[in-house]
Amino acid sequence: MHDHPTSQDQDQYEWPVCVTPRCGRQLWASETGRWACRPCEDATQQRITELPALFRRLDTTAALMREARRPGGRSSSGSKTPPIPPRLDVLNLVGPGGVAARLQAIEDAWRRVLGWTVAPWRGSPAQAVPGLAGFLGNNLLWACSSYESVGQDIDDLRRLHGECKALVDGERKPGRVQIGNCPVRVADRLCWTPLTASAASHRVRCGGCGARWETLGEWRELRAAQEQALAEAAGVAA
Repeated sequence: MHDHPTSQDQDQYEWPVCVTPRCGRQLWASETGRWACRPCEDATQQRITELPALFRRLDTTAALMREARRPGGRSSSGSKTPPIPPRLDVLNLVGPGGVAARLQAIEDAWRRVLGWTVAPWRGSPAQAVPGLAGFLGNNLLWACSSYESVGQDIDDLRRLHGECKALVDGERKPGRVQIGNCPVRVADRLCWTPLTASAASHRVRCGGCGARWETLGEWRELRAAQEQALAEAAGVAA
């Protein structure tokens, strides 16, 4: 070990780099004093600009799914027709805790650093997203130049934009919901394998016996058979 630093060590200088996690490139001389490089700023500005339009398209999709009805189907909570699985991935972005909440968290952090009053919630997510995006876009230059934690915010905005665009473009990862057990009899006994339905499709297939349910009538038959099997089990237990 060296007791004293060498002259070479004293002369070493670490050139500042962009704080964005997926970038880290050395800053240009003209970017002296900045935390994030201009290419990262430009890319983030573009993503912020696109987010309101992406949100509107997702919100329309989610609304259609929430109101979706099959011919002859019922929507009441007492309906015997299993519900059509919603697009959970879309609902997670347009609902509470989604795009609007994630943008609001960044705006609140920037306002606190700037010493500005934290803005109140701007109504529904659909009403809030344009205003939130406008604030972030207007203050992005300040953040890239003066806010040490901007790198994480840039990365969060990149991921949020990517999630929205992937869903709008159809590259979604379907969620799944539990819809009871398989009521098909196999060798004189119930299959009773747990069934799940994809958020992207109403088709159901049992992984145990291979039975399928796809149409409205088949969904009704599935639910009726499940209820019958539960009733029979309850009668035996009694």
